[in-house]
Formats: sequence, C-alpha cells, structure tokens
Amino acid sequence: MPTVATNGINLYYELHGSGEPLVLIAGLGYDGWMWHKMIMGLAEQFQVISFDNRGVGQSDKPAGPYTAHMLAADTLGMLDAFSIDKAHIVGHSMGGFIAQAIAVEHPERVDKLVLSATNFGGPRHVPITPEAMAVLTDLSGDPIERLRRGIAISCAPGFAEKNPQLIEEWVGYRVQHPIDPVGYQAQLAIGLSLIPEAASFEHQLSAVRAPALILFGEQDKVVPPGNAELLAARIPDSRIAILPNAGHFFPFEVPDEANRVITQFLKG
Repeated sequence: MPTVATNGINLYYELHGSGEPLVLIAGLGYDGWMWHKMIMGLAEQFQVISFDNRGVGQSDKPAGPYTAHMLAADTLGMLDAFSIDKAHIVGHSMGGFIAQAIAVEHPERVDKLVLSATNFGGPRHVPITPEAMAVLTDLSGDPIERLRRGIAISCAPGFAEKNPQLIEEWVGYRVQHPIDPVGYQAQLAIGLSLIPEAASFEHQLSAVRAPALILFGEQDKVVPPGNAELLAARIPDSRIAILPNAGHFFPFEVPDEANRVITQFLKG
C-alpha cells in the first residue's frame, strides 16, 4: 500500500502515467476511487496523482475538525515528498475548497487550476437545491436505500435508471468500503467552516494567479451551476465549461467528456 508522510499523517496515493503532474482532489466522504473512470484517460497525457484525503479510504483518520487549509497542507506536503514544485490541481466539490486554499495561499505551486462542482462558501454562494437537500437529509429506509437515493439525486435526472450496472458497482464499492463516521464528520466541518463571509474564499480569489477552468454539470442539484459565474467573477483568468446531461457526479456520469474538456484546457 503506497503511502506518503505529510503534515503529520500518512496519505494513500496512486500514480498513473507520465508528463506534467496533475493532482485530483476528491469530494466529501470519497477516496481517490471517485476518479477511477477518469484516471486512465488523463494518464495518457499527464502524470496523474490521486489520493485519499485525510479521514477517508486508506489514509489516516485523525480526530477533526478539519479545514480546507489543513488538507491543502496535506496535499502540498505530498507533492514535496514527490519533489514536485508545481502541478495542475483539480478539486471536486469539497476538493474544490482544498484546491482554492492551495491556489490562494500558494499560487506559485499551481500550474493550472480546475474547480469542479464547488463554490467559494460564504453567504452569497448558490446553495444546494431544496429538492436535493430533502433527499440527502431523509433518514428513512436502510443505509443502502439512502445511498441509492443520494446517488440518484446527485446525478442528472434519469441517469441512475438508465445505468443500473454502474449504480450497482457504485453501491457495491461503497458497501465494501464504508465511510468512517468520525472521518466523515471531520471532513464535513470543512464546508461548515466556510459559511461565515470572513472565512469564505469569495474575497480571496483575486490572489489566484493560475489560469482556471470552472467545470460543472448542467443539472447539478447539490452544488448548482449558478456558482460557476460567481467563481469566474472573482478569479482573474478564468473560464467556464458546463457539461450537458450531467449532475454533481459527472466523474461517474460523463468521464470521457470531462477528460476531454480538462485536457483541452490544460494543454491549451
């Protein structure tokens, strides 16, 4: 099991491909498996570094609460261990908070930045839709039933029904690799800590020096794509790409199209 010591903990990581380093930072409660449908395609062009954030998967799970800045330090320490001074950074959802922390606090470490299905926190971001909130906070039924509902609402309408085999594989992985409740709560604190305006990234994003791609699924109900315009208005050199027929989990829904858009941006 490959691990690297960073910021007082051990992180599990995987390296694929060769070329310019590309770091993939997963979202809340997900380990590096979140990117498994995209990694091989990206590895044709880049040295892809995927890893389990602290609190999930095969990485250490110290007591929380965690912050975006803490996990940014974890990520940069991992790059230091690999003697990588500068990399492309892709952060999805909660991973986007970590990516923003890296880009704001250590702009010299970021080649190009991809903020994926995320927001800047604070009172002016576009929140989760009431429909998605209702489903994700509904505790009725058994855990598998709740997981299936959560996946369905987080994807584009009809995706789960049209892709039953993928959903079964998804549910199977989550069942075989259950979330550590302590680690999950510690990660959950990252988003909660960004709710106050003073703690959000909204007024810090002008410090981002890297060219940035803001990437959303058109039908994301968890982090609505209205956040893309808000992020773009704050980041100096930014552009927006919206993936049609995709929701919050576009790395599962449209991995090839996501790879195409990301690669075109990074190589452009």
